[in-house]
Amino acid sequence: MDVSLLVCTTCRAGQPVLDGQPVAGARLHAALDGVAPPPGVRIIPVECLSACNSGSAIALSGPGRWSYVYGRMEIADVPEILQGAAAYAASTDGIVPWRDRVAIFRKRSIARIPPIG
Repeated sequence: MDVSLLVCTTCRAGQPVLDGQPVAGARLHAALDGVAPPPGVRIIPVECLSACNSGSAIALSGPGRWSYVYGRMEIADVPEILQGAAAYAASTDGIVPWRDRVAIFRKRSIARIPPIG
């Protein structure tokens, strides 16, 4: 079952918007989109995750799974984001044991949302 790695492409991450330059969230999405995702993970750009004070923000979700929103992501975090997404995809309910979570997911969690239905 595929899971979604949602990447906020409008996050400014507290940085000014320079004319003609992509914002931090768009740069993060481009970096993630430039590598092969883990099996079962789809990388999807979204316009806003309403985590503006904690940008750049991403979220992980999937049918019948807990969803998570994470903030303060940077391009340097791409390998760890993908590792964390792979662990999420391998779980049955979206809950990766605390010790098995990548450090950025343990330290930068904004929200945990229960499965719908």
